[in-house]
Amino acid sequence: MTYCVAMRLADGLVFASDTRTNAGFDQISTFRKMHTFKQPGERLLTIMTAGNLATSQSVISMLEKRLGSDTPNLLNVTSLFEAAELLGETLREVVRRDHTTAGEASQVDFTCSMILGGQIRGEAPKLFHIYQEGNFIEATPETPYFQIGEAKYGKPVLDRALGFTTPLDRAYQCALISFDSTMKSNLSVGMPIDVMIYRKDDLEPLFSARIEQDDRYFWELRQQWNQGIRDLIDRLPVPDINLR
Repeated sequence: MTYCVAMRLADGLVFASDTRTNAGFDQISTFRKMHTFKQPGERLLTIMTAGNLATSQSVISMLEKRLGSDTPNLLNVTSLFEAAELLGETLREVVRRDHTTAGEASQVDFTCSMILGGQIRGEAPKLFHIYQEGNFIEATPETPYFQIGEAKYGKPVLDRALGFTTPLDRAYQCALISFDSTMKSNLSVGMPIDVMIYRKDDLEPLFSARIEQDDRYFWELRQQWNQGIRDLIDRLPVPDINLR
């Protein structure tokens, strides 16, 4: 399984993705699901993937192979919207190629979904959710984040604590808590976690890291979050009903 979350905020963008893939109880591996394409001073684009691993790897490989060519690619499109169109077209191309009669007979699901975010010089940072069909939607101030993969467990904290004007450091904190909630309820999502923070108009990552199991800040955050929930429940008013 996979969990990825990305946020488009007033101050920039925050990305986080797990690295676990699970093809059965005894087939758990680590693969990078966050990929960055950049030209210093010109553009920074980040893609996160969920779904069929072979499909997502083929899409990323095709995008990388076409860099530097005269055909449309992530380093020569003129807007993030065009980049989202290109990503959707490449996804459809890979699925059409691989979804053969043999694939249909074996009932293999070749689809995947993706998140694309970043900034090209001359326009504001943008964030897109590309669906498995290749179409997409864009994040807005009213809906400032997207999730793909195992989204349900990490969603409540984002809905309650995250807004368009949330500072980048607080949004990063929310992303990690969202991951802790997801991993607590679904063992198929696991560490390490790849994270990147991008500040508007920098055209370079502000912070990029792989959060390992023994990361001190993440360990302290999840401990305080779990204890804080317990303490809050203890302070809530007891229901006025007779249960004796």
